[in-house]
Amino acid sequence: MRILGIDPGTGILGFGVIDVASGKAKLVDGGVIRTPVKEDDAIRLLTIYDELSDVIVNTKPDEMAIEKLYFSQNVTTAMTVSQARGVVLLCGMQNEMKIAEYTPLQIKQALTGYGRADKKQIQEMVRVILGLKEIPKPDDCADALATAICHQMTMR
Repeated sequence: MRILGIDPGTGILGFGVIDVASGKAKLVDGGVIRTPVKEDDAIRLLTIYDELSDVIVNTKPDEMAIEKLYFSQNVTTAMTVSQARGVVLLCGMQNEMKIAEYTPLQIKQALTGYGRADKKQIQEMVRVILGLKEIPKPDDCADALATAICHQMTMR
């Protein structure tokens, strides 16, 4: 099974694709989709749609795991991230993927067994689980891979 993990954002959207076989995860691809801050929101969302569609076509994932939006102090940021999540969910549905959503707490618990784990602990667990020499960069990519791994662990 191939899983696409997403760390949603409008300025930087992280993605990570893993293969799961015999209970082990292997890195297929990972990176970020960036959009210019001063660009119109509609154009930024179209960029996310187009680039994520390319990732899906090139990697052919079976399922998608996306981080749920949690309470944000900044309403404007929450709104733009919600819009990006909508575009991501649309891409997943158009490509007939099963979609699962996880809170940051669920992701932390799945990877470390501790819901208050910090970013460094999560990133190190991503590195260990995928057998990588270094932590994936940037952080948004590592977060997306953590979401994919959470989905793998939840499916067991």
